[in-house]
Amino acid sequence: MNILQLSKKFPYPVKDGESIATSYLARAMSDQGVDLTLLSMNTSKHRTDLSLLPDHFNYYKAVHAVEVDNHLRPADALWNLFFSEESYHVVRFMDAAFSEELVRLLSEEQFDIVQLETLFLTPYIPLIRKHSTARIVLRSHNVEHMIWERVASNSRFLKRWYLNKITPRLKRYEVEHLNEYDLMVAISKGDLDQFRRLGMSIPGMVIPIGLASKDYEPDFSVFDRPISISFIGSLDWMPNVEGLDWFLTEVWIPLVVPRFPNLTFHIAGRNPPARLMEMSLPGVVVHGEVPSAQDFLNAHPITIAPLLSGGGMRAKILEGMALGRVVISTRIGMEGIEIEDGVHALLADKPEEWLSRIEWCLANREQIRTIGAAAVSLCNHSYDHHMIARRLLEAYRTLLNKS
Repeated sequence: MNILQLSKKFPYPVKDGESIATSYLARAMSDQGVDLTLLSMNTSKHRTDLSLLPDHFNYYKAVHAVEVDNHLRPADALWNLFFSEESYHVVRFMDAAFSEELVRLLSEEQFDIVQLETLFLTPYIPLIRKHSTARIVLRSHNVEHMIWERVASNSRFLKRWYLNKITPRLKRYEVEHLNEYDLMVAISKGDLDQFRRLGMSIPGMVIPIGLASKDYEPDFSVFDRPISISFIGSLDWMPNVEGLDWFLTEVWIPLVVPRFPNLTFHIAGRNPPARLMEMSLPGVVVHGEVPSAQDFLNAHPITIAPLLSGGGMRAKILEGMALGRVVISTRIGMEGIEIEDGVHALLADKPEEWLSRIEWCLANREQIRTIGAAAVSLCNHSYDHHMIARRLLEAYRTLLNKS
């Protein structure tokens, strides 16, 4: 099987949810004999120096990257708002050079499947249809407009007004193109059900994020040391920053610090806003981007995901579980991961629930160690990338046989 994978973000380094979802699936498909070609944008916001790719980034038979300037520019955003009906979320990823490279690849090689990683590659469908007979699959990482509806509802003043203006355009685009693919691959059952409610009539299936279990080495000795809490995630992704701000102002400062003045909270992630790096809060240590997410997570027995908006599935939660960490998350944060509360992870939404969960963890070392072990077992049995890739490739074979 010959697959062309299109990505709006180069899937290396494997540090954020999108690159984890894209890279691990590609590795697993390659391990199962698929010929895989990558065509990726190398954006100004998340640029990768391709000369530094390691030897183990070898699961593609060919890698093509196109430099794309997708910086957010206030002037462009305002022009789009007042003089266009197009979705600004989408148009930022429409690029002439990327189109040219896509046409070149489709003209030179016959692909069986073109796999779009996220909705934002959808504008290139007409070119694919014109220059190839390949089946087109959308691997949807989220119901995109739902993320921004949730962000807007949790925002205030000008930001809320602006998001309420542009998010309906994203929803309209997402809904209008729902049936242009040959197969919809959703990352969670909730997302697939939502697509169907919105009018999707094409075949669809759920393929969650998968991890290579052997890449994760839990360190359970951390449970014998003083307890600390961590957060790791891209700090230029609005839902992460929104959730972190909420946790600090509604949970950490008013509730946790007075009760546990010696407890420390460690924050890591790429592209942290300057205000976060400069803040000085009791017990809070801001690391910025760390060399190794695994080493960072392994240093702290508890990791949190206080997300108030978002969709799909959070890869960083899955990574924390694969390392045997005790994850405390909102129910929104845990969407897409089939856990049993109190067995594989802990759920909390209201500030008082967060405090109660943290208190329980500090008082029950052996029980949280057991939760960490159960989380590792769940990841190994339900979220292994080879098992997930096999299911997807079976669906691709069925799709090709029908066509």
